[in-house]
Amino acid sequence: MASVFQLEIVAPDRKFYEGEADMVIVRTLEGDLGILKGHLDYVAPLDIGVVKIKKDGHYKEATIAGGFVQIGKEKVTILTDAAEWPGEIDLDRAKKAKDHAEEEMRKGPKDETYVLFAELKLKRALNRIRMAEHNEK
Repeated sequence: MASVFQLEIVAPDRKFYEGEADMVIVRTLEGDLGILKGHLDYVAPLDIGVVKIKKDGHYKEATIAGGFVQIGKEKVTILTDAAEWPGEIDLDRAKKAKDHAEEEMRKGPKDETYVLFAELKLKRALNRIRMAEHNEK
C-alpha cells in the first residue's frame, strides 16, 4: 500500500503546487500539524509560516500567508493568501515591507484593527525574509 497522498496548494494568483506527497507539515493557529496518508478528515485555519512537503525522502519548503488546510483520506488541499518558493522571494522587497510595517506600528493609529493589520504585515515580511536568507546559505 503506497503511503502517498495528493497535495494541492492554491493561492489567488495560481495553483502553487499539485502532486503527490509522503507528508506535509503546516502551521495551524494551534501549532504545527504533520499530515500523513490516512489522516482523519480535518479542516484548520493556517498561520503565516512555512509549509514543508516531503516527497521521496526529500523536503521542499515554501512560505504561506495563512489560509486553511482541508484534509481528506486521499487528498490534502491548502488554500492560502500567498505562497512562494524560496527562490521567488525578493529579499529587498521583503525587507522594505518589514520596515514599512514597523513604521506603521510606530506612527500609525493605535486602534486595535490598525495595529493587528500592521502586525500581520510584519509577520509575513519576517517569514519571507527568514525563508530567503535560509535559502541563500
